[in-house]
Amino acid sequence: MQYRGAMQKMQAGKGPKKKNVMKRLMEKRAADSHVGIALVLLLLVVLQTLVLGFDYDSFGHWFNSWFRNWINILRNNAGVGIVSLGMTFVIITGGIDLAVGSTLVATGAVIMTLIDTGAKGVLGAAGMTGVPAYAITIVAALALGYLLGTGIGLLITRGRIAPFIATLGAMKVFRSVTQHFMQGYNPRVPRDFLQISNLQVGGLMFMPIVYWAVIALILYFVSKRTTFGRQVIAVGSNERAAQLSGVNVNRVKTRTYSLMGILVAIASVVQVARIGSMDYANAGSGMEMDAIAAAVVGGTSMAGGRGTILGTVLGMLIIAVMNNLLNLFGVPPFLREAFKGLIVVMAVLLQRKQRA
Repeated sequence: MQYRGAMQKMQAGKGPKKKNVMKRLMEKRAADSHVGIALVLLLLVVLQTLVLGFDYDSFGHWFNSWFRNWINILRNNAGVGIVSLGMTFVIITGGIDLAVGSTLVATGAVIMTLIDTGAKGVLGAAGMTGVPAYAITIVAALALGYLLGTGIGLLITRGRIAPFIATLGAMKVFRSVTQHFMQGYNPRVPRDFLQISNLQVGGLMFMPIVYWAVIALILYFVSKRTTFGRQVIAVGSNERAAQLSGVNVNRVKTRTYSLMGILVAIASVVQVARIGSMDYANAGSGMEMDAIAAAVVGGTSMAGGRGTILGTVLGMLIIAVMNNLLNLFGVPPFLREAFKGLIVVMAVLLQRKQRA
């Protein structure tokens, strides 16, 4: 009711004053949403701590076990966390991307083909190894991710295909083509390349968490302080009004999918370096669901126009802790997906109630 009253008062304003009131209202709404999400996360963390128990010789042993458990949770979810940041931008514009898992597989196949230490390794056959080869591989993966994401964006903007249909088609094409060319081929990843994700610092392997945190900070700045970030919100809020205001709507939408492709490529590099292989049939399967769930639980509106990077990070943490709790409780893997589906539905229903 307080938001509705503020909106009614705002209607009487004009010009910059009206715009400032709208901005303050949106910021207050986002802040309130973040507090609520943070409280839910805190409750889950407390519950997880209780489930893990306190049967240890000393506080130091307990804290060490608790801390390592958190490192494992964050590390295992860093890849999806990176993808969920891009999904936030896509959903804010009113779109969706179902092809992230297949894009992950396609870029992963290119990574492994380039750095393969066997006879079929592309860079190895050219006499390139070590850091130069790894740098070229990462750049190639990012370039492919950008091209695939841009292609999807162009299908949506220039081809005027609904995002759901365009990304559904891309999902099938990317994975099928990758499986066709990679069947019977088992590339070997160099041990040094694995250090990208498995480098130990103080006995802990937390580099994927660092990548996730750095990218989140960068995209937080982009969303809050850049013209592109403001245009993404404008397009999702009212596409027609944004266009009349001089915003190139098609360009903004295409760029969000290009950004999505780059972030998926980064997640692919992290995953290949973390496990040293990739299952082309199943890798990335369900990633789109996890990324969408993290964004929606974090307050991103499926109707577009609203969402924050901070909210998505908190949403991803809630999904990660919930997965760990379900595992600790011994819930079968298939039923865990049901819990995710219920959480997404409940989050959307809550958003509608808040808008009412």
